[in-house]
Amino acid sequence: MDELDTHAGRTEARVAPSPPRSSARASWTAFKALLLRDLVVLRKTLNIFIPRTVLQPFLLVFVFLYVFPKIGESVGGGGRAEAQFAAVLVAGVVGLSIMFQGIQAVALPMVQEFGYTKEIEDRVLAPLPVWTVAVGKVVAGAIQGLIAAAIVFPIAAVVHVPQVSLSLTVHWAVLLTMLPLASIMCAALGLTFGTRFETRQVPILFGVIILPMTFLGDTYYAWTALAPVKVLGWSWLQTIVLFNPLIYVTEGFRAALTGSTHMPLYVIYPVMVAFCALFLWTGINGFRHRVLT
Repeated sequence: MDELDTHAGRTEARVAPSPPRSSARASWTAFKALLLRDLVVLRKTLNIFIPRTVLQPFLLVFVFLYVFPKIGESVGGGGRAEAQFAAVLVAGVVGLSIMFQGIQAVALPMVQEFGYTKEIEDRVLAPLPVWTVAVGKVVAGAIQGLIAAAIVFPIAAVVHVPQVSLSLTVHWAVLLTMLPLASIMCAALGLTFGTRFETRQVPILFGVIILPMTFLGDTYYAWTALAPVKVLGWSWLQTIVLFNPLIYVTEGFRAALTGSTHMPLYVIYPVMVAFCALFLWTGINGFRHRVLT
């Protein structure tokens, strides 16, 4: 009888339930699962991700640094000025690629998930706060932005005529801090757009907001070069474009990759951090409002 009691006690000890997980640990586990899900989806849709990521920087670099010199249309004045323009363009294309990736990876899928697919309902049922679901979207978008930025450099190194030398001067401290900061900011911008626009409003998003941001975002020129555009002695265009978040991204990469004149870093970093906070705040609030309503 004693042996049976001892055996029963051992069995009960073996099947004793483990202590319950804390809510913070459960939320962290769910957050990692959602992020892993996004990365798995990215891996399975590489046939879509790679063309949309490569095509735009490839065309920009191909047209300006290969086609124009081939047809005798010098960009930047030829010679050393042309090499400087090539470096300015590469920095601008890196920033532009990150911004477009943040919008394409976060805003457009979110518009669909809140629209006809209703996939967002599956995400918010996970055992974690609603705002962390939105943050997970931003993290996944930022990772894709980093991948897009990394793709630009081999394209620029290969797709140009031999006469155009890329005079890149890499400042590693600036580059390694600018890459994650720009990726998070642009992904947070995508979160804001994704919670503010409906499916039928996507053409307005690109035609009225994204297009002006692109052409007035210092992709093809430096912010300091806008100073001569004046009215009554006021550099009005140089002032107005300061409201464009892409300006600070492209100027930051210009500081990281070139030795040309650029906006001061003590302006770039604080403004980009402020934009990150603003876009995260508006995006998370918009996300929570859309989920609850």
